[in-house]
Amino acid sequence: MKGKFLLGLLFALLALFTGAASAASSQPVVSHTFVCNGNAIQRTGPCPNGNGINSLIQGSDGNFYGTAEFSASGETSGSAGTIFSVTPAGQFTPLHTFVANAKGAFANGANPLSLTEGPDGKLYGLTNGGVGVVFRMDKTGSSFKVIHHFCSVGTSCSSQGTIGVGVLRVGKDGNIYGATNEGGTGCSGVGCGTIFRVTPSSGAYAVVALFTSDVTGFPYGLTAASDGTFYGLTANGSSLFHFDPATEALQLMALSFPFPAGCGGVACFATGTLAFGPSGNLYGLYTEYDTGGSGLFEVETDGSHLQLSPLYNATLLGGGPMELLLGGDGNFWIPESVGGTGSGDLIALSPSNGKVLQTLAPFGTAAPAGAFPSSLMQAKDGTLWGTASEYGVVPKAHFGGGTVYSVNLGLPPAQ
Repeated sequence: MKGKFLLGLLFALLALFTGAASAASSQPVVSHTFVCNGNAIQRTGPCPNGNGINSLIQGSDGNFYGTAEFSASGETSGSAGTIFSVTPAGQFTPLHTFVANAKGAFANGANPLSLTEGPDGKLYGLTNGGVGVVFRMDKTGSSFKVIHHFCSVGTSCSSQGTIGVGVLRVGKDGNIYGATNEGGTGCSGVGCGTIFRVTPSSGAYAVVALFTSDVTGFPYGLTAASDGTFYGLTANGSSLFHFDPATEALQLMALSFPFPAGCGGVACFATGTLAFGPSGNLYGLYTEYDTGGSGLFEVETDGSHLQLSPLYNATLLGGGPMELLLGGDGNFWIPESVGGTGSGDLIALSPSNGKVLQTLAPFGTAAPAGAFPSSLMQAKDGTLWGTASEYGVVPKAHFGGGTVYSVNLGLPPAQ
């Protein structure tokens, strides 16, 4: 009897292990493909639900919410981007489309960049079309409201900033913080920048920090620390900044990157936003000016002990700034919009030495997952979810405007 029980237990454990292993796969599952109408060969025409898919988050309700930057390809449109939702089972719902008024102006914003969920359960986001806005809406798509116009068309924006950059972040104080690539003190046009705060309870907007003309580059965005403060990089990678919402103090720390041949004395390395690694230090990506190659760097929060890992890709050209995702496996995951194939890939990097641990390349102009991955996140169950900004398999006489997909690699959930 005891032997039969142990044998049964062994088979049950084997079945459980086999099931878990079979659930993991490097092949993406496409949840939604954005269909565009018009000239399928030249890829021009309207995209009713959006194209140029550029961000994705998971809400507290378990559903996914994202943005499409455009509503047409290769032509002028009276619409300029959408906000959508996708359930884990793949049910797609368009929530909001940014449209022009009778005068052709996008008074309520255009070309959404990103979303975040506020402590009130509402979605907050940025647009970069025109002068840009901060907006808020319910997860159902209702109650859309512009919280702040960065400035009015045809007027001087002074020190308040005109276009948001990066992703909005929720602070420990319950407020929402973001950055702009203009404004500040002593700059004309792009170059200084600001940090702003939105109070969810009232919708009040306030500029809480100004970058000045002696800072070389505007803030790329904000990275939240466990103590409630924020870190970030200036645009040309020469400075690390630290912002404390409690005191509104902004501290800048020079980053002394070595200069490879061809840089001409310009700090041309750090790109994109920062992420905290397993060590508690900050990590980011640097780009070598003369080759376009990219690598991982690590720096302590006071700007000291900057360490550069060797280039993991020596010829990565045209990919633009990329964000690091610290996965539940303790490694960094990156969606490369170009990658080794020209259509993009997903790679895992080791925080300890910057080496490539895994590469997934399911993207292409004829691939179901589409081409040019643009964002990547880890869902609560450990599955990776992402967006591809273009292509995807669609019915004949149409063309794909991007996809939302998932990849289950059996990763532990992020902490």
